[in-house]
Amino acid sequence: MNKHQVKGRISEAAGKVREATGRATADRSQEAKGKAQQVKGKVQSTAGDIANDADKAASTRTSTRKTTR
Repeated sequence: MNKHQVKGRISEAAGKVREATGRATADRSQEAKGKAQQVKGKVQSTAGDIANDADKAASTRTSTRKTTR
């Protein structure tokens, strides 16, 4: 797990808390900010997932080259 995945998932969780707090206090602004924070976190964690997959693919490709020579 890379830092983008961790930060993204933390942001998603914080957004869920913020949204729930907004819903509980009938504060639509906080609820909307929580939803936005969740989306931001999801995008960041997805970017981290993609980077992680790319790193794995690159290392597999590199190790494949070494073994075929």
